[in-house]
Amino acid sequence: MTTEAQQTDRIERSIVINASRDKVWRSLTHAETFGTWFGAELAGQAFEPGRRVRGRVFKCGFEHVFFDVVVERIEPQQRFSFHWHPYPVDPKVDYTLEQPTRVEFTLADAPDNATLLKVVESGFDGVPPHRRFEAFRMNNQGWQAQLQNITNYVQQQ
Repeated sequence: MTTEAQQTDRIERSIVINASRDKVWRSLTHAETFGTWFGAELAGQAFEPGRRVRGRVFKCGFEHVFFDVVVERIEPQQRFSFHWHPYPVDPKVDYTLEQPTRVEFTLADAPDNATLLKVVESGFDGVPPHRRFEAFRMNNQGWQAQLQNITNYVQQQ
């Protein structure tokens, strides 16, 4: 079951995954595994604080988009965060001129050896006004789908 909370500057979503915290953590913080469930080609890369990780998205209709993040923090078994440009779908736009949003995943124990995974994306008020609403809307929908993707991935392993 997913839950959500919305404001204008941040998206918050959470899901309880019927798997150990260690299993969820590995699926979240191993770049190639993350790419598998997220839908991005991240083979041979690693998530490390300060490191940029970039790969082509392979989801139908988004093959021209790149997953492109700079890892901020990794606190084993607890917190993983990065910065990125939300919904960067127009190949004519230089998104590096914009302020990125911050994505933070946190893990907590849930009953019956399950794991509560929460994602918060914040900083939408810094997205240029002409694209803020669409970026927020699309990422809001996207996080719901991605939490289900990681759940499915973890439970199939």
